[in-house]
Amino acid sequence: MRILVQGASIAGPVLAYWLTRYGFDVTVVERAPALRKTGGHAVDLFRPAMDITERMGVLPRVEALATGTTRMTLHREGARRPTRVDLSKIFQTTSDRHVEVMRDDLSEIYYDAGRDDVEYLFGDSITSISPDGSVTFEHAAPRKFDVVVGADGLHSNVRRLVFGEEAGQTRFIGAYLAVLSLPDTLGLDGQTVAHLGAGRTAAIYSTRHMDEARAVFLFRRAEPLDYHHRDVARQKLLLREAFSGMHPQVDGWLAELDGERTFYFDSITQLQRDTWSKDRVTLVGDAGYCPGPAVGGSTSLAVLGAYVLAGELAAAGGDHARAFAAYEREMGDLVRKSRAFALGAARSLLPGSRAGVWALARGGQLISALPAGMTRAIAKLNTGGVRMHDSMQVKDYAVTPVG
Repeated sequence: MRILVQGASIAGPVLAYWLTRYGFDVTVVERAPALRKTGGHAVDLFRPAMDITERMGVLPRVEALATGTTRMTLHREGARRPTRVDLSKIFQTTSDRHVEVMRDDLSEIYYDAGRDDVEYLFGDSITSISPDGSVTFEHAAPRKFDVVVGADGLHSNVRRLVFGEEAGQTRFIGAYLAVLSLPDTLGLDGQTVAHLGAGRTAAIYSTRHMDEARAVFLFRRAEPLDYHHRDVARQKLLLREAFSGMHPQVDGWLAELDGERTFYFDSITQLQRDTWSKDRVTLVGDAGYCPGPAVGGSTSLAVLGAYVLAGELAAAGGDHARAFAAYEREMGDLVRKSRAFALGAARSLLPGSRAGVWALARGGQLISALPAGMTRAIAKLNTGGVRMHDSMQVKDYAVTPVG
């Protein structure tokens, strides 16, 4: 059985790994000419994704490339003294099993885990998909597949081709995310330096194995901004407008926008689809159910979704209609919970008032002062809140490989 996956970031390589383990013939097509290895930002893996990563045999490598960020110096606008936050305790409140890792490192690890058994087509993209599985590409010759999967992110090409006008069922959460690569002039060793103001946050961090640092910007807007997701010049202008004058240090980061630094900018937007399958095509990860970048645990949800989709296809013996229905049943409630979590997280991480800024900084300070055991005990009382991701169950697909 031949399966085509578009997208080689996170969900695509994880899906390909498990599909080949179940005996499927897998091709992954990726628009970029190679794996992206510059400019990625840090992402979180919570317990379910950690469990799946361990089953793939690559958890030691992921843990070896963890960011190692354990401390934060938080500068609040209008305050004379910074707040010190113990990030390790903050992470402990959210998950019993967690690691923060650079997205590009994680993508490469998942790719390496299965690349010997998967056909990868870089520098190409799908241009059409027929209901019978016939596919055309920008460069490769046409082929026919039994199943096609879009794992190509929030701006999914597969979703647009298959669902047309229905593809854009989105909800703007009211915030934007930008990431900028910078020289590590601060010597950041396990430390994040952040500036927090009403409706905007800017921070810089690095890792033990990177020569560069990453500056991350989050800011609120009541209505969507006017720009195209590929118009970098316009995006940089909007970022300057949002953060200019926040602090001399932040102004210094913004000055790097004039150079050739790697840059990322996007809205924090949810997909609101109730179904993500049609004919022989389905979607996985952000392409199908992005809860909101940076606030909804989208990376862990993508890993879990890829694992579940592969397992259900194997359990159904390759019957895609039966597998897609089971996949959506398994993931539906988790997706809805992640959407709700993201809405709350966006409001909490980007308070709109000075009082809210003070409360967020004070909360981080108090958690840092509590014994670690106490913070974990308090957090475990609410599995629908900060522990929502840890409450997701990883199903055991004990199936015979498809012949």
